[in-house]
This record gives sequence, C-alpha cells and structure tokens, in this order.
Amino acid sequence: MKSEVKTAEQLAKEQREISVAEFFEKNRHLLGFDNPMKALMIAVKEMVDNSLDACQEAGILPEITIKIRELSEDRARVSVEDNGPGIVKEQIPRVFGKLLYGSKFYKMRQGRGQQGIGVSAALLYSQLTTGKPAIVISRTAKGKPAHEMHIRIDTSKNEPEVIKDEKFEGNFNDHGTYVEMEMEGKYRKGDRSVDEFIRQTAIANPFAKLVYHVNGEKVTYSRIIEQLPKEAKQIKPHPQGVEMGVFEKMIKMTKGRTIAGFLSGDFTRVGPNTAKDILKLAKVNPNTKPDKITREEMEKIWRNLQKAKLMKPPMDCLSPIGGDVLEKSLKKDVGVDFTAAITRSPDVYRGMPFQVEVCIGYGGKLDPAGSAQIMRFANRVPLLYQGSSCAITKAVQDIAWKSYHIEHQNNNPTGPLVIVVHMASVWIPYTSESKEAIDPYDEIEKEIKLAKQDCARKLKTYLAGQHRRMLEGKRKGLFEKYLPEIANNLSLLSGEKDAEIRKHLEKLLSKGVVDESENGESEGEIKSTGEESS
Repeated sequence: MKSEVKTAEQLAKEQREISVAEFFEKNRHLLGFDNPMKALMIAVKEMVDNSLDACQEAGILPEITIKIRELSEDRARVSVEDNGPGIVKEQIPRVFGKLLYGSKFYKMRQGRGQQGIGVSAALLYSQLTTGKPAIVISRTAKGKPAHEMHIRIDTSKNEPEVIKDEKFEGNFNDHGTYVEMEMEGKYRKGDRSVDEFIRQTAIANPFAKLVYHVNGEKVTYSRIIEQLPKEAKQIKPHPQGVEMGVFEKMIKMTKGRTIAGFLSGDFTRVGPNTAKDILKLAKVNPNTKPDKITREEMEKIWRNLQKAKLMKPPMDCLSPIGGDVLEKSLKKDVGVDFTAAITRSPDVYRGMPFQVEVCIGYGGKLDPAGSAQIMRFANRVPLLYQGSSCAITKAVQDIAWKSYHIEHQNNNPTGPLVIVVHMASVWIPYTSESKEAIDPYDEIEKEIKLAKQDCARKLKTYLAGQHRRMLEGKRKGLFEKYLPEIANNLSLLSGEKDAEIRKHLEKLLSKGVVDESENGESEGEIKSTGEESS
C-alpha cells in the first residue's frame, strides 16, 4: 500500500511543544523510577534530601521521621516529616508541583539537589501510578497557622494544580513540613532497599536524627554530633569550567559595563590585571561594552581564558563530612573493629572544585566470607544503583588489594571490609538525571584511588599486627601445654620445687611474648613504610 505523501505545512500542524513534566511522565526511567522497588527508594530519597537541605540551610539540627506503610503487594504510602523552617503558603504548590522550580543549576555551592526535579518527580510518579495528589502540611513558625494542600501536576503545562487548600487544625510541629504520597511501590529488604538508604544516610549525615517506621516497626538513628557541618559558601564560576556556549550566554546577561569588568566581576580568580592581559592577547579593547563584542572576539577571549594560568577556585564552597566523623559513624552504625579515614585536599575537574573522603572499616559484625561492601556518597547522598559505571567502583577495582593483605575476586575486595567513599563538589558529574553514579573523570578517579591506598596501608599494618598476635597466641598455647611436664623434669634434675620452677617459666614466657610482640610491631611498621617508599 502506497504511503500518503504529506506536505511541510501538514507536518508543521502535527508538531507541538511539550513540557518537561510531560517528557518525564513518558520517560520516568530517566529519573530512576524503573520498577516498584526502586521507585519506592527513590521517592523516599528525594523527600529526605529535601528535608535535610531545608534544615541545614535554616541552621536547624534535623529531626526527620520517615514512614512507609504497604497497602498491597505493589502499592505503598510514604510520608516524611521534618522540623525544618517550613515553606510559605504561596511557594508550596511550586516546590512540589513544578519540575525545575528552585533549581540549583545557577548555584556554585555544594548541595544535595542540583536539577530541581527531585521531590516534584516523586509526586509525578505518584500521580502517574495511583492518580492521587500529594498531601503537604507546613508551618513556618510557632504561633503561625499550618496550611494543608493537596497538589497534582498539570503535566501539559508543568504547572501545579491545587486540589485542596485549607488551614490545618490538627497537631503539628512549631515549624516544619510533612509530605505524604501514595504510589506503586514494593518494600523489600536488601542492599538497595529503603532500609539501606536510611542507614547510609545516617552515616553520611551524623548531625541528623532519623526515625524510620516501616509496617509498624521502628528504627531510630540518633545523631552522633550536635553541630551542623561547616556552611558551604557560594562562589562564582571558574572560567576554565565554562564552555563556549555558556560563556556567550554570560556575556549577554552580564551587568558589567565593560568586557574587562565582565571578566573580573562574573568569574572567580580573574582580577582586573588578569582580565586586561587576556583581552590584550585576544586583541580586544578592555573598555568595549559586552553587547558590542562580536562572535569571533568572544571565541578569542574564551580560548585565551582556557590557556591562562589561573589559580584554582576557592574551596570554601565545599563542606566535607570529616574523617574522624566518618570513623565514629562506621563504628556506631556498622559495628566494625578497625577504621582508617582520610579527607584529601580539594582538587578541581573542569574548573569545578571537589574533595574526596575515604573511610575503611574492618572486622566486627561484617561478614568474613562475603564481598566487601562499598558505600558510595555524593554530597552526603547515598548512591545505591549503577555501581558498575561509577567512578568510585572503578577506582576500587583499580587497586591491587592483595598487596594490602586483602583477598579479592576479579579485583573486587572480599572479607569483613566496608569501604566508604564520599565526593563533595559544587557540581557532581552524574552519569544520568537519576543521580545514581559519578562519571569517571580522570581527576576524580585519581583522587579516590590515592585516598583508598592511604587507608589500605593503615589497614595492612593493622592486619599484620593481628596476624602476629595470632601466631604468638598459638606459640604461647603450645608452650603452656608442655610447661607442666618441663617444670616437672627440671624439678627432678635440679631438686628445686616444681611450683617454683613453673612460676619462673610462666614469667619468662609472658615476658618473651610481650618483648617479641613489641619488636614485631615495630618491624612491621618499618616494612610497611619501606614498601610504600618502593
């Protein structure tokens, strides 16, 4: 059958613009809502991240209550309540019912969210699978009224649709927000479950108290420290992390009166003299108005900026967890015997500041026969999926674990071992919109690998000491077994009392083991240092 020939005018009538909400409605897998089990975890993640961010920005130690109730085999009700600053009534619909609202794209500062499609995406998934609106209750201060809203998303316009809006008369916190959604979701235990997400969130956010209810059971993660982390400052973009198209857009939007003022005012690490030097190389008059710069001149300026020897961007835009805090968290929430941690000095990829932290835990309650557990974090948020494509996993597999006395299979370490890796950055290079894995940039992989090697060397010394103590225990046990017989024979030969000889031998045995232990540890440390040097 011959197909119908259409004109350009007919085809034009069939074309229309779609909203970002409508796009993700049809492509929910891009946001991580692949299946009911994963979708439940992602929804909880987005809601908890919102609460933690709100509390931190308001300077409040977070107390967050998470509740999950299974309604059927594939449906669940999820709620998250916090003690944050609350949300003003006018903003509630847009925060929850408009994708990309409140986006942090423009903020050069460490934060959990980046795209502004987190909690609104969870609402979109809830609406898509059950048809029910989200319930939001919020109060901004003691004495002020709490407002309750039922919200949907008009996906054709990417606009909130308020179904119910009234004053809330029930009991509620002095300030904070409560969010409830019903969705297609399955609750299961395991490595990629909501349970594991909450546990890892407590490890990376030790200043937060998390109360987790699931099907009537309650687990409380008390805070380990009583102060919020250092506030991350917002910085201007570094020119060597800005691509040509963005550079052109910045010139068009600048408030600078001259092109020199634009360079020194809109970027970090570009002072007035540096701006003049770059413009001189580009053969552009520093006093030219930005709107008079030609496309060719823009490109010359941009290329010279990329070649310039500029200082790294300021690092006060980062807020690491801290090695000592990570060690406390692992000992409390995982129950390990040994920990070693390091927070690397900040570095830069594509002009973006970042910092890597690693903590290794060994022994205790960990499975001695299983694979090592790798906990991946980006800006304090656990990453539970797409581990094989993540820079953190690739860096783990790139280490010769056997040289650190750790067994491995296919370059994956095994035994009672947990490896925690946290990357803090003003912009995490996620591999997809679902924010589940970090893109393996060379600079990032290198920093992760160096941090892991540092911790692995400390673990090697600990394991060497453990091995020596085990051998000494066996040797001592062997001597103790035959000590009575030796004492008896010596008594017969010397005529001294058996008890006196035995007492003397026990003293020598004890002293010999102690001296050997001390010498052994010293030699072990020297050997470890020698291997590191070689």
